[in-house]
Amino acid sequence: MTAPYATDPARSRGRRHPEAISTFRSAFQRDRDRIIHSSAFRRLKHKTQVFVEHEGDYYRTRLTHSIEVAQVARTIAGVLGLDTDLTEAVALAHDLGHTPFGHTGEEALHERLAPFGGFDHNAQAVRIVTTLERHYAEFDGLNLSWETLEGLAKHNGPVAPPLPHALAEYSARHDLELHTHSGPEAQVAAIADDIAYNHHDLQDGLRAGLFGDDEIAALPIVAPAFAEVDARYPGLDAARRRHEALRRVFGAMVEDVIATARARIATTAPDSAAAVRAHPAPLVDFSSGLRGELQVLRDFLFERMYRAPKVVEERARATRVVHDLFDHFMARPETMPEGWRDDGAAANEAARARLVADYVAGMTDRFALQAHAAAATR
Repeated sequence: MTAPYATDPARSRGRRHPEAISTFRSAFQRDRDRIIHSSAFRRLKHKTQVFVEHEGDYYRTRLTHSIEVAQVARTIAGVLGLDTDLTEAVALAHDLGHTPFGHTGEEALHERLAPFGGFDHNAQAVRIVTTLERHYAEFDGLNLSWETLEGLAKHNGPVAPPLPHALAEYSARHDLELHTHSGPEAQVAAIADDIAYNHHDLQDGLRAGLFGDDEIAALPIVAPAFAEVDARYPGLDAARRRHEALRRVFGAMVEDVIATARARIATTAPDSAAAVRAHPAPLVDFSSGLRGELQVLRDFLFERMYRAPKVVEERARATRVVHDLFDHFMARPETMPEGWRDDGAAANEAARARLVADYVAGMTDRFALQAHAAAATR
């Protein structure tokens, strides 16, 4: 049953470029489908989550991460009576703006773009779905509904000035009300992102040998999971023991979010999605107790995984690759593919920087490494 505070696709604020209503799909189903069929979504297959994507077949990429986020988000949205299609659309698209090499690539590109308004992957996701995907006859981008664009822009909360360049540019044409919280479906997508990466970063770090089961079994949210598995399945082999414990960690996070959201909704009694946006704090979140436990987990991962010598070495390499590519194409824009050449941008440094950033940000890990090797020979 749909809740009164859910976003109603029949009352969508529409698309920037009006289109005929689909006979068989809601506005948000069409958004989800366009995202899945986009070039940017396919490229996520070869973009890093934490480890460079070619290092192992079992590590998460941005694509597998986005699918996991969408699965968690649909589950939570369904329990809360929200529109699951809108939730899934935002979840699937939330990482479209990521550069090659994950947050390391984003930081490197932001450094180079600092004189030109910086770089932000959420803002770049909006730019991709409104401008850079160029397949349709009547418009650039995917022409997504207002609610999906809003969710992409501010699923992590209100966006305070100064706005990232890509958001400022688009907001001047189409107001996404960046000063408020997002609607409930985007809030679900945001918390599902947290749940997914907390879970899979543990799995990937264990698989990489950066820490062991006994070490994570001492962490607050993980310890009860291992204790429950050991009590129920004494003598279980190590691989199954680990899997059973981590799936309980995953379930505990989901159950906490659902219980917390239900309690906050019962207290505030929002009667519309607009009321959820107007509330001074997110209604979909972890409880304060679990958030504290997750901070201990994140501190552990930061020290043992993100600062691990192997990862730090790869990050330094990735930073160098992104810096070199940006500098190369800024100096020689004519070496970019024909579809990326712009005589007007070539004569204007700021415009050229944004064009180069769009090109480099869209690269997969493997293509960035190939382009870097090719640039070094010129």
